[in-house]
Amino acid sequence: MSQFPDYYAILSIPKTATTEDIRTAYKRESLRTHPDRLANATPAEKQKATERFQVVADAYFVLSDPDRRKEYDSLYRSKKERTADPSASANFFTNFANMFGGKGAEPAPENAERPDADYMFADVFDELLRPEIQNRAHWWAYLGAACGAGLGFIVANIPGLMVGAYAGNRLGAVRDAKGKAVAAVFAELGNDQKAEIIKALVMKLFGPSGII
Repeated sequence: MSQFPDYYAILSIPKTATTEDIRTAYKRESLRTHPDRLANATPAEKQKATERFQVVADAYFVLSDPDRRKEYDSLYRSKKERTADPSASANFFTNFANMFGGKGAEPAPENAERPDADYMFADVFDELLRPEIQNRAHWWAYLGAACGAGLGFIVANIPGLMVGAYAGNRLGAVRDAKGKAVAAVFAELGNDQKAEIIKALVMKLFGPSGII
């Protein structure tokens, strides 16, 4: 018998978690498991991180919507074998995705029954950076460099400051030039730049305990 994914355990939240608790947990776990944090990872390590990142998106997709959560909780109570193993989530969507009625995030191209992890992350990524860029629409490049330098210094002192400033400046410059969302600009950066930004956001939001 297939094991049942414990999405509460995956997000490290109790079954009594509020909608805001679930979103906060998703921000934390999506940053911690984002494969772009592993700039120098082997293909196998990258694949493992990508799978974990997808499962975190699965958990948020199901629990963040009241109707989907109600259906999931009904199944949760009837299952004795629950697990945080990533493979269980893929099986879950294969067997039970039809009960969600196609609501919510855009589906992943390679598996139309599961949410697109990158699409879901883009939403919270913009939200995470909004306090840094709000009301500064004409100064993205300068503000991006300043914010990136500050976040980079937190993570890796002077080398981090330099990488962070450059990455932040690129984020802002492309936004100025092309009017793209921050998440779209992030997707165009190099692996090292992405890794520094993700690590800096984890440090900023959750402190040293968030760096794993």
